Amino acid sequence: MSGLRRRIGLTAVLATIVCSASPAPAQQDGAVLFRNVKIFDGKNAALSAPSNVLVRDGKIEKISIADIAATGQVIDGGGRVLMPGLIDAHWHAMLVRPTPMAALAGDIGYNNLVAASEATATLMRGFTTIRDMGGPTFGLKQAIDEDLVAGPRIYPSGAIITITGGHGDFRQLSDLPRTIGGMLSRMERIGGSMVADSPDEVRVRAREQLMQGASQVKLTAGGGVASPFSPLDVSTFTEPELRAAVEAAENWGTYVATHAYTPVAIQRSIAAGVKCIEHAHLMDEASAKLMAEKGIWLSTQPFLDMSMGAGLGPAEQDKLRQVVAGTDRVYELARKYHLKTAFGTDVLFSQALAEKQGSMLAALTRWYTPAEALAMATSTNAELLSLSGPRNPYPGKLGVVEEGAFADLLLVDGNPLDNINLVEDPAKNFVVIMKNGKIYKNVLPR
Repeated sequence: MSGLRRRIGLTAVLATIVCSASPAPAQQDGAVLFRNVKIFDGKNAALSAPSNVLVRDGKIEKISIADIAATGQVIDGGGRVLMPGLIDAHWHAMLVRPTPMAALAGDIGYNNLVAASEATATLMRGFTTIRDMGGPTFGLKQAIDEDLVAGPRIYPSGAIITITGGHGDFRQLSDLPRTIGGMLSRMERIGGSMVADSPDEVRVRAREQLMQGASQVKLTAGGGVASPFSPLDVSTFTEPELRAAVEAAENWGTYVATHAYTPVAIQRSIAAGVKCIEHAHLMDEASAKLMAEKGIWLSTQPFLDMSMGAGLGPAEQDKLRQVVAGTDRVYELARKYHLKTAFGTDVLFSQALAEKQGSMLAALTRWYTPAEALAMATSTNAELLSLSGPRNPYPGKLGVVEEGAFADLLLVDGNPLDNINLVEDPAKNFVVIMKNGKIYKNVLPR
């Protein structure tokens, strides 16, 4: 099934259920004025003086400590904190709720509807943008952008590109041997991941994702936890194979990110021109120093316990233990070498874990101040998103509360700079959630 057919099919199905599947944005009268709010702007470690913020046409039009005259809706913040919407730099919108078997073998229409429901839940947790690092999300993104479904902005990678037996290869041994140019596997036909075993194949698969609208390209440069035939220590793509993807992405003005845990996978990726390393929990000091010298991004996750292994088999759980054991080390190296570090969660196959998305953000205070952690999940993550260049689906300022920025905003009942644990309970503490100037939640008295 082509990417175009998947997109059209999903949009048609979602259109029939939108009234019952997602909350409709509140109707606006041209503008929304937040009155008497203290602003965390996404960068500075101190709140502003009591201020007023005018939103119009999806953007922040004016910020002033003086009164702002405006028609339309007025929200009295009562001195609460207004901050940017949160950004998750490593998310898998199509893979959060289904089991691995359901994701591969389940009905496509049903799986898309499940993902739409999860997208709404993600937005209602305060995550107004996600960078999707693998999965057939192009149709879901289109439906969200067209307001058929309430959900976050999506920066899609499309299918994960992997090798035979690599992380992301979820075929059965009965599917072997693979005939190059032969029938595609189920996971490839639905756009979950693509197997590529030569530079030419990699080039084709990367270009296919870009053709469908990928904002960045994702390859797996080493082994992973969830894949059954992928030891954690292996290095997968060769440097010429990685370079083929980098060339394809650069020709489209964007970049490649690689899943890589080990020093070999990290350093080979950098040699090939990769701009962002995902995970890196087994990184050594030499790799961290190289990343600093080359200005390579680190997109990593605070894996602190085995809860991420729910539903995994014993072998996969053993691999997860190694990753968890490396978490302190990767953040210590990131701080020591001042790496450009993005925050993500990488939740897979568990709705219950997805509900802890804010808790994972709060866990960053093991290594960072609350202000540093919140900046990472807002303005820093937005800086990473801008690497997509002309392939950026939402060109403009994200992750900040500034004049001219997108109006992706949270009104928090409390001060998250003093108590970051507020983000762990968004249902209670995020009293207003706005994306692109539209209000998706407002529980303040009218």
